[in-house]
Amino acid sequence: MPSSDLLIPFFVATAIFACVPGPGMFYAAAQTMALGRRAGWYSAAGFHIAGYAHIAAAALGVSVLLQVTPGLFVVMKLAGAAYLIWLGVRYLRGRTPLVAPGVGAGRAAGKALRDSIAAELLNPKSAVFYFAFLPQFTDASAELSVWMQIVVLGAVVNAMFTATDAVLIEVAHAAMRTLKGSQRVALLVQRIGGGILVALGVDLALARQ
Repeated sequence: MPSSDLLIPFFVATAIFACVPGPGMFYAAAQTMALGRRAGWYSAAGFHIAGYAHIAAAALGVSVLLQVTPGLFVVMKLAGAAYLIWLGVRYLRGRTPLVAPGVGAGRAAGKALRDSIAAELLNPKSAVFYFAFLPQFTDASAELSVWMQIVVLGAVVNAMFTATDAVLIEVAHAAMRTLKGSQRVALLVQRIGGGILVALGVDLALARQ
C-alpha cells in the first residue's frame, strides 16, 4: 500500500469530498422523502454497488475514454440527466403518493435500488472523479500493484460516501416521522423530492466537461 505520506492526505481529501453534499446524498434524501426510509437505504445501496463499477473502470483505465472521447461523455451525461429528470417528473405529476404511508414499502425499495444503480452508472462525472482522484494516491514502488491500490482506495472512498449518505437518509427520515400518516403531506414531500431529482438532472445536463 502507499506510504502514510500519501494515505493521510487521501483520508483527509476523501472525508472532505464525502461531507460536501452531492448528487448521491440529495438523491437518497429525495427517495427517502418520496418513498420512505427503506427506499432511501436501498438508494444508498444502489449508489454503493454502482460505485464499484466506476472503481473497476478506473482500475482498468476504461474511464480514460470519457476524457479523450467528448462525444461519449456527452451521451452518458445526457442519458443520466434524462433519467433523473424522468424520475423527478414522475414524482411531481403524481396526484396521489406513489407509496401511501405504510403500503408497498418492499416494492418501492426494490425499485429505488434499481433506479439508483442506473442513475449512478449513467453519471460520467462519477467515473471521471474516480479516475482522476484515486491514482494521485498510489505508489508505483509499493508491493501492491497500482491497479490493486486503486481498487482498495476506491473501496474506502465508496464506503465513506455511503456513510454520509446514510446520515442524510436518517436526518430526512427523522424529519418525516413527525408528518407520518398524512396523505396530503406525503404527496407534498414526494413533489419536493421530485423537484430535487429534476434539479439534479438539469444540473448534470448543463455541467461542463
